[in-house]
Amino acid sequence: MNPHGDDPSLAGTVAPLPPHVAVLVVGAGFGGLGMAIKLAEKGVHDFLVVERADEVGGTWRDNTYPGAACDVPSQLYSFSFALNPGWSRSFSPQAEIQDYLREVAQESGVLGRFRFGVSFDQGAWDEDSQRWRVRTSAGECTADVLVSAAGALSEPKMPDIDGIGSFQGAVFHSARWNHAYDLSGKRVAVIGTGASSVQIVPEIAGQVERLDVYQRTAPWVMPRRDRPYTRAELFAFRHLPGVQRLYRTAIFWARETMVPAFTINPKLAAPAKKASLANIRRGISDPDLRERVTPHFEIGCKRILISNDWYPALDRENVELVTEPIAKVTPSGVVTEDGTEREVDVLVNATGFHTTDLPIAHRISGRGGLTLARQWEREGMSAHKGAMTRGFPNLFLIVGPNTGLGHSSMVFMIESQIAYVLDALRQMRARDIASLEPTRGAQDRWTKDIQRRMERTVWHTGGCSSWYLDAQGRNVTLWPRTTFRFRALTARFDVHEHDVTAHHASRPDADRVEQPT
Repeated sequence: MNPHGDDPSLAGTVAPLPPHVAVLVVGAGFGGLGMAIKLAEKGVHDFLVVERADEVGGTWRDNTYPGAACDVPSQLYSFSFALNPGWSRSFSPQAEIQDYLREVAQESGVLGRFRFGVSFDQGAWDEDSQRWRVRTSAGECTADVLVSAAGALSEPKMPDIDGIGSFQGAVFHSARWNHAYDLSGKRVAVIGTGASSVQIVPEIAGQVERLDVYQRTAPWVMPRRDRPYTRAELFAFRHLPGVQRLYRTAIFWARETMVPAFTINPKLAAPAKKASLANIRRGISDPDLRERVTPHFEIGCKRILISNDWYPALDRENVELVTEPIAKVTPSGVVTEDGTEREVDVLVNATGFHTTDLPIAHRISGRGGLTLARQWEREGMSAHKGAMTRGFPNLFLIVGPNTGLGHSSMVFMIESQIAYVLDALRQMRARDIASLEPTRGAQDRWTKDIQRRMERTVWHTGGCSSWYLDAQGRNVTLWPRTTFRFRALTARFDVHEHDVTAHHASRPDADRVEQPT
């Protein structure tokens, strides 16, 4: 397959960047691809998408580790405007999601506006020209609007362990799986017991000589209610689209009923807790191991995982769950704080991603040259409607601060944000606006409301620490309300909550309109 579309001149080479585009999009996962498709649908063809990898896919292109699959039901994990009748199961494996994104990209006709193998190196706001000056690995250009769709799960986070650089065996992150390395008969250490580890460990346990799983905190793991679709269902999905939409709607609303357990009263999650404890009893026979895998915080405080084979894998003779903290890594193994050294051939780091310190934020400089990362360090990671940050005119974020979910599909949130950006572009054209950014009052009100709501959520009261929280303990990743409420709040771009600069301004601030706060 040629990921660059039907133009063979784009395959294997990088076409030069135009000197200027109206909209520059960074990233070609669900966010970037959806943004491109909807821009074209609205008649906006002066845009470009830059992607450092060689095809679309984002996290589903990068995470190819053994057992990789989605923990959101298949019917919710597609664009609403491009349902996939070909899902084979109720929870999709990674390869099917990636194939879906490739197919949508090919059929959309927008791939000619993509530049693959191009890294976004820097974006700097130019106040004089009211444009973004962008530097990439393929050259420089300017853009009226910059859209970051780089995603929150795009940069692997390696563990900060003393001596890990001295290890003489193989080392790789779950999101950068080394498929050339044969694990058969090897002694393997998996660091972490999060969503990736729960999928990896059962897949490799049967082929390795020994597997040490290093657990810092036991996760809540519910049964995976997964099954292949029947022939009748697959026929209906393909030939009776209304049936698939009915499935999708029913699953969507069922998922929304979970929100109060996260945001109002954790006791409402009692059935999920009961199912998770039963999952432990079914999968593990040893009482001591059962105790060590039983969480001691409220369910939902950390990401709830789903698996039917995680606990049986930990119960295998060749698998050891290590709960003693890691002290250091030596050239040949891992040493825990009790002084025990376990020699291994491979270190697999299932240690997550940079979610509260987004690397792309270090490469974006707003008014006055301040980077987005530095501003968030000073004020806390925040964005009005999860999309715009004061001091960074014409910068839109897809999957920005406090837009993540703990219960449903991020594709729904992504589509909501895409619609919000499109309406902003429409109003900028209609009102002859050169640049805009949220007022200080609007962004502060939005952020304060979110953090106020967070105070009663399980993520705040549940007795755990998680990747949802920043260094100050603020939950800057998740949305604390229903997804349909987020969609309502982002249905229309609210110009009145933004400071705007008109196109005809003769100097940078001549026609700048400061909205009341």
